[in-house]
Amino acid sequence: MKVSTRVEYGLIALTDIALHGGDGHSVSGPEISQRQNISGKYLEHILLLLRQAGFISAQKGLKGGYTLSRSPEKISLSDILNALDKNILADMEEPDDDGELRSVINRIFWNRINSNLNRYTDDLKLSDFANGCRNSLSEKWDMYVI
Repeated sequence: MKVSTRVEYGLIALTDIALHGGDGHSVSGPEISQRQNISGKYLEHILLLLRQAGFISAQKGLKGGYTLSRSPEKISLSDILNALDKNILADMEEPDDDGELRSVINRIFWNRINSNLNRYTDDLKLSDFANGCRNSLSEKWDMYVI
């Protein structure tokens, strides 16, 4: 499956805010941009989309930045994916079932994959996703301890 950079960077930005923005601490766009090696200008566009979708709030001022608008336990990955690109989790168009192998494959195989992807992203919350990322990153760093 291919996803756009908008979806990829949006998920990265939200995960970064979930990991670094605890206890009301806001995370600035430049911090995310630097940590994640994302163009600041493009990131600001994505952060605007995330703000319009209701995932983040912006705070102005010296200690301004972005915070999650709601608890990461209440944000599913399907919410994020659908906000950034409505086509990722969309059901496939059903071709006429003409009894041909192609129609059967589309109906059985691809629809099942799509159904499983929808169920998985509905069940996976941003909090669990961010914790999984944190755990994977800490395991990686543990290997380099001297």
